[in-house]
Amino acid sequence: MSVPYALLGLLEREPSHGYDLKRDYDALFGRGRPLSFGQVYATLGRLARAGKVVVGETEAGAGPDRKRYVITETGATEFESWLTEPVEAEPHLQTVLFTKVVLALLVDRDAEAYLDAQRAAHLKRMRELTETKRTGDLVDALLADHGLFHLESDLRWIDLTAARLDALKREVLP
Repeated sequence: MSVPYALLGLLEREPSHGYDLKRDYDALFGRGRPLSFGQVYATLGRLARAGKVVVGETEAGAGPDRKRYVITETGATEFESWLTEPVEAEPHLQTVLFTKVVLALLVDRDAEAYLDAQRAAHLKRMRELTETKRTGDLVDALLADHGLFHLESDLRWIDLTAARLDALKREVLP
């Protein structure tokens, strides 16, 4: 899971305080692995130094002043590029796949088109692994089978998610 891209996606939705970004990240992507505040602010600092976010208005509160972070055009362009690029077709993609689908819905992008592109990338990789299995030795065949089984599982997940996009959108949007 790419925390910087998740934060950029959340900021593309709306400018936010670090506290709000952590809360939203944990609620959407951090099940069992919440972000620490240190990781949130360190990541925001790196994004700011890279020109991908800027600090907007600061609000006084009971504690330290709260900074509102805003995505820049550079950050939005990089996020868009990341969001539309299919994940390399390999096993254990569920977390990244899920994150991209939810972020696409949150920022009103075509999540179904992303799932279609991901399906095509998986099918291409499956054809490659099938050829490896056909022409390779037993070790190659077993490794190819391992990859094929994971990719088949991902394809089932992609199809199931595509069928449930409307329900998922209702669940993740406030």
